[in-house]
Amino acid sequence: MKIALLTYSTRPRGGVVHTLALAEALVDAGADVTVWTLGRGGDAGFYRAVDARVRQVVVPFDDRDGEGTGPRITRSIATLGAAFDGAYDIVHAQDCLSANAVLGRGRVLRTVHHIDHFTTPELAACHERAITGPAAHVCVSAAVAAELRAGWGITATVIPNGVDAARFADVPAAARARWRSRLGPYVLTVGGIEPRKGSIELLEAYASLGRPEVALVIAGGETLFDYRPYRALWEARAAELGVVPVVLGPVPDPDLPALVAGAEAFAFPSAKEGFGLAAMEALAAGVPTVVSDLPVLRQVFAGAAAFADGAAAFADALAAALDGPDPGRDAVGRALAARHTWAAAALHHLVLYQALT
Repeated sequence: MKIALLTYSTRPRGGVVHTLALAEALVDAGADVTVWTLGRGGDAGFYRAVDARVRQVVVPFDDRDGEGTGPRITRSIATLGAAFDGAYDIVHAQDCLSANAVLGRGRVLRTVHHIDHFTTPELAACHERAITGPAAHVCVSAAVAAELRAGWGITATVIPNGVDAARFADVPAAARARWRSRLGPYVLTVGGIEPRKGSIELLEAYASLGRPEVALVIAGGETLFDYRPYRALWEARAAELGVVPVVLGPVPDPDLPALVAGAEAFAFPSAKEGFGLAAMEALAAGVPTVVSDLPVLRQVFAGAAAFADGAAAFADALAAALDGPDPGRDAVGRALAARHTWAAAALHHLVLYQALT
């Protein structure tokens, strides 16, 4: 069986992380897998080394000064679609952009990681077509599958994310210590500065926390969408609050587990999620984790993380995490992360692929 997995970027976003890990687990299970993506800004390969058994096609995509989000989306879809050769038994898109690029090119499968609500017309249209157009759908949690069923009458197959738990659980003490030496004690979030990640709400929670000796550290940040207006609001709010976060931007992949494992607490204040892979990695590392009180996160993280709704509650939950980890909850978190393997995810995908061919 020849499988094409499609994603929109080579850089470390959740959907890209998912695509590469799934591709590697599928080839471990004996599948023939090619990953297709756009190489933005001259990128010739992915943010990390990929198993050599996974074929990679990186389609060049140049940056254009002054190009708006809508035209960039339209051009991205056209560029990836024009390059895609379509010679596969399974065509599996991991996001709305790549789904739009291959609709009409055979039986297309789409993973819906979460439901978005866009105001940019091109993005709204891209999102809608990428839900209604594919022949079959996967969701990474039952909560997202329920949203898909309620909103569009679509029944999706639920296949949770995998987690490379050992990579985060087995970080050498010296590697953690290097981050702590550089940053001091810190609360970490991974995912960049954007509305969906609750970045302004996290600023407000951190300001309410009143622990200036503990840094607020933000890692990640590559996205296709243009969040410069939100970033300006975030910076203005930080200045109003007197908060000076440490913004690392994208962190080299080999360094990420130690950064996560070195944190005193992990904050995950998202307004919208499908699974919460970054938070699951923090649990694998044994880091006390506070997540937004969303139905999907309640479903995924029950008993393993603290839940908070609003800045004040988030501050209280972070304070409790900093004051003393809960050994019972930490053990539940480690066990939960260890159960979510990419090998299991790949086998569930192969069963679905066989049913579709």
